Amino acid sequence: MRKLSMDELNRVSAEEFKNQEKNNIVVVLDNIRSLNNVGSSFRTGDAFAIEKVVLCGITGKPPHRDIHKTALGAQDTVTWEHHESTVEAIEKLKEDGYKVIAVEQVEGSTMLQDFETTKEEKVALVFGNEVMGVSDEAIAASDMALEIPQFGTKHSLNVSVTIGVVLWQVLQKKM
Repeated sequence: MRKLSMDELNRVSAEEFKNQEKNNIVVVLDNIRSLNNVGSSFRTGDAFAIEKVVLCGITGKPPHRDIHKTALGAQDTVTWEHHESTVEAIEKLKEDGYKVIAVEQVEGSTMLQDFETTKEEKVALVFGNEVMGVSDEAIAASDMALEIPQFGTKHSLNVSVTIGVVLWQVLQKKM
C-alpha cells in the first residue's frame, strides 16, 4: 500500500467546486466560540459538498487566520452567510423548504442511526455552542432533534467531530 499523490486524488479545482451540484444540506452554527471549530466546519462542508454554512450569533466569520488555519481554504469554496439570530436563520431556512434539525440530546430526539431522509429532502443541521450546546430557542424553532449515541463517560463530542459524524450519516441516507 502507498499513499495516493495529489494528482491521483483527482480533486476538482476551487472554481469547479463552486460550480458543481451540491448536496442539499446546510450546516448552521449556533454561537460557536472556537474559530478552529468554525474552520473545521468549512473543511468538512467542502469534503461533503454541502450547500452552505450559516454562521449565527457570536460565531466568527471569514476572513480570519484562525478559521483559515483549519479550513485550509475551504472558507473560500463553501458558500456561507451570517445571521445575528439563529432563530431568524432557522425561520428563513424553513421558508426556503428546509427541514431544520437540531443536533442535541433532548427529550424525544431521534438517534442518528434511525434518522430517515430522502435525496430530495432539503436538510439544515443546527450545531451548538461548545459548552451550552444548541440554544433552547433554536431547539424550539427546529423541526426535530438528532442525537449521536454515546457509550463512554462523556456527554458530548467536540462540535467539529459531531459535524463530521452527522454529515456522513445524513449523506449516507441521501444516497
